[in-house]
Amino acid sequence: MRRAGDTGGTVVTDEPVVTVTIKDVARLAGVSPASVSRALADPGQVRPGTRERVHRAAAALGYHPNQAAHALTTGRTRMIGLVVPDITNPIFSTIFQAVQGRAREGGYSVLLVDTGEDPATEVDLVRTLARQVDGFLLCSPRAAQEYLDPFLRATAVVTINHRGRRVPCVTSDNADGARQVAEHLLALGHRRLAYVAGPAASSDNRERLRGLRAAVAAAGAELTDFTAVSPTYDGGTAAADLVLATSATAVIAFNDVIALGLLNRFTARGIGVPQQISLVGFDDIPFAAMTNPPLTSVAIAKQQIGRTAVDFLLDLLDGRQRPGGSRLMLPTHLIVRGSTGPSVLTR
Repeated sequence: MRRAGDTGGTVVTDEPVVTVTIKDVARLAGVSPASVSRALADPGQVRPGTRERVHRAAAALGYHPNQAAHALTTGRTRMIGLVVPDITNPIFSTIFQAVQGRAREGGYSVLLVDTGEDPATEVDLVRTLARQVDGFLLCSPRAAQEYLDPFLRATAVVTINHRGRRVPCVTSDNADGARQVAEHLLALGHRRLAYVAGPAASSDNRERLRGLRAAVAAAGAELTDFTAVSPTYDGGTAAADLVLATSATAVIAFNDVIALGLLNRFTARGIGVPQQISLVGFDDIPFAAMTNPPLTSVAIAKQQIGRTAVDFLLDLLDGRQRPGGSRLMLPTHLIVRGSTGPSVLTR
């Protein structure tokens, strides 16, 4: 209620608050309260028509389920934790968008946490948040396996871009992607290659290095790998001078972000790409096509990775067995752009 005050202003008094209950939603939707509960908490368990009526009624009445009460009665928070090492890297933000979209379809929210590429922070965050979520998606974990094992045994976990033990995982065929890179560069006449590696605990890094070594060795060529490089733009910039100090005519970066840092430093030093050195990245982030020259990169199925990982986790939470198991390796493919060309030694 509003009335004029002595000073000419408006005095606002509290209106009575009407609490909307699940019974009100059920009455408006023409279904039982149990159907409302299922439609809001586990949409996959009700018919689409019922689900639509319930959601329309809830929206019309402004009804929002009490998640705390729901968690107490069901033991479920309807929350998924997504742990990423660096959300500023476009590959992880793209995966997050896919995860969030798929989780919403399943009636879940997503709690995103960024570990800042720090293994200790990763372990601490997983330990702290374990009771606040129903399960975790660990995306490209940086912590060593022995530190993660206690949580993998006690919590529903699916790993992304990481072939862990005893847990469902969604990965890319990184070894084959690396083979494609090596064969492309070898066909251009490159015999001395360099690899700017990613984090030591990264299974993506190990698989990419394994694929490169095998293909390069089979061709009788040389590969120099640089370890202990931060998987960031600044890490790539810092590694560029080390690469140029070798006789490499082509360099492969663990990811596109490192590759962009390498390209920046090469350009600053007046080193032509690909005229003097060829450059390849991994992940095919959107910026890869926007650089000068555009970056040759190995594309991975980022959207499919995120959505499939959610499917695996929801199956795990609901006790469902997935036909063919819950380990999926998706194909990669090389996208050739302007940053690779014939070796300077063969011209």
